[in-house]
Amino acid sequence: MASWMLIWWILEVFPIFITALLPMVFFPALEILNLQETFMPYGSPIVFLFLGGFIIALAMEERRLHERISYGLIRLTGTKPRQIILGFMIATALVAMWISNTATAVMLLPIALSVSKLLGEQSKDEQLLQRFRLLLMLGIAYAANIGGTMTLIGTPPNLVFAGYYYETFGVDFPFSRWFIFGLPTGGILLFLTYQLLTRILYPIGGSEIEGVKELIQKKWKEMGRISRAEGSVLVVFTITVLLWVFAQPLNDLMGVRALNNTNIAMFGGVAMFVVPVNWSEGEFILDWKSTVKLPWGILILFGGGLTMAKGLETAGIIQSIGEFFANNTDLSPFALVLLLTTFAVFATELMSNVALVTVLLPVVIGIGKSTNVDPLLLAIPVTLAASCAFMMPISTPPNAVVYSSGYVSVKQMMRAGFWLNIISIAVITLICYLILG
Repeated sequence: MASWMLIWWILEVFPIFITALLPMVFFPALEILNLQETFMPYGSPIVFLFLGGFIIALAMEERRLHERISYGLIRLTGTKPRQIILGFMIATALVAMWISNTATAVMLLPIALSVSKLLGEQSKDEQLLQRFRLLLMLGIAYAANIGGTMTLIGTPPNLVFAGYYYETFGVDFPFSRWFIFGLPTGGILLFLTYQLLTRILYPIGGSEIEGVKELIQKKWKEMGRISRAEGSVLVVFTITVLLWVFAQPLNDLMGVRALNNTNIAMFGGVAMFVVPVNWSEGEFILDWKSTVKLPWGILILFGGGLTMAKGLETAGIIQSIGEFFANNTDLSPFALVLLLTTFAVFATELMSNVALVTVLLPVVIGIGKSTNVDPLLLAIPVTLAASCAFMMPISTPPNAVVYSSGYVSVKQMMRAGFWLNIISIAVITLICYLILG
C-alpha cells in the first residue's frame, strides 16, 4: 500500500489528494488497521491547525491586507534596480510567512510586471531590462519558497512535521520554538539568495529608475486609508500570532494546558466569520461562501499521510528500516543530517514537497530512534529542505507562476536553483546541527 501510494504521489497519476484517500478503502479491508484507527488521523488536531491557518490566510487575501503590506515595504526600499528586487523579495517572504506561497507569488507578479513595464518605457538598455525582469521573477519565486519556511504555518511541510511530532510525542510542537530554526534559516537564505542572484550569477547595477517611485506611491494612494475590514483582520491576526508565540508562558501562568496550536488557530479562523465589519448590513470579515477557495485537498492529503505512517508503524516497517540503517552505517550524526538534507533538497525538485515529507518523516524519525540520534535533529532539516525547490518550474507553484511570465527560461532557473540548492543544504545542515546537535 505504501509503495502504491508513493508511486502515485511521485508520478501524480491522479491528484495527490485522491491518492491520500486510498487508506480509507484498503486499510480496513486488508486488516492493516481497523476502521476507527484508519479514519482518526483524518480528524487529527493538526488537520484543524491547517484549517484555522488557511482561514486566517484567506481573510488576509479577501480583504487585501497582504497587498497593503507588500506595497508598504516596496515603498521603503528604494528605486534602483537592485533595491527594487530587494524590496520585492522582502515583501514576498514576509507575506509568505503567513499565507500560501502560491497566493503570494500570484499577488506580487502583476505588481512586478507593472514595474518591469515602467522600466521598459524609461530605459533603452535592453540587456539591463532583460536581466532586471529575470532577477525580479526569480527573486519573487525563491523568496516565496523561503518565506514559507520561517513559521510553523508558513508552508504545508512544516505542518506535516507538526502533525508527526504530535502523533509521536503526544504534545504540540511550540509555535514559538519553530522560530529558533525557521527565522535564522530563512533570513540567511533570503540574504544569500539576493546576493547570489544580483551580484554573482546575474550582476545588475543601474541608477534609479524614473517613475517607479511615483507608480508605487500611486498604487499606495489608490488603496486609501486602511479599511475597517482590513483593520479587523489585522487585529484578529495579531492576537492569534501573539497567542501562538506566548501560549507556553500563558499556560504556565494559568496552571492549565488551556492553549495549544490547534485551538488558537481555530479561534483565529472562527473569529474571521463572527467579527462584524458592518453590523447593520450583516457583513462580517468572511462569509461561508468564501471557503470554496480553501485548499480542502491539503487536509485530506495530510490525513492520508498520517494514516499511511500509522500503518507502516503498526506493521513494523518503520522500525525495521531504522534498525537496518542503524546496523549498516557508522555515519556520524552530522553526516546523517547532511545526507538526509541533501536527499530531501534534490528529491523535492521532482515530487510534491508535502508528499515528500509525508513519506520521509516517519522513516527519518524511525532512523533517529534506532541510531540514538535525536529525531528532531533529522526531522527538522528534512522538513526545511523540502521547501527548498529552486531548480525547476514544476518543482513548486511559485516557480511555475513566475515561469509563466515568459521572462525566465528553464536553463536560467536551473542555473540559479542548483547553486541555491547547495547553499540551502549547507545553511540548513549547519544551523540545525548547531542548535540541536
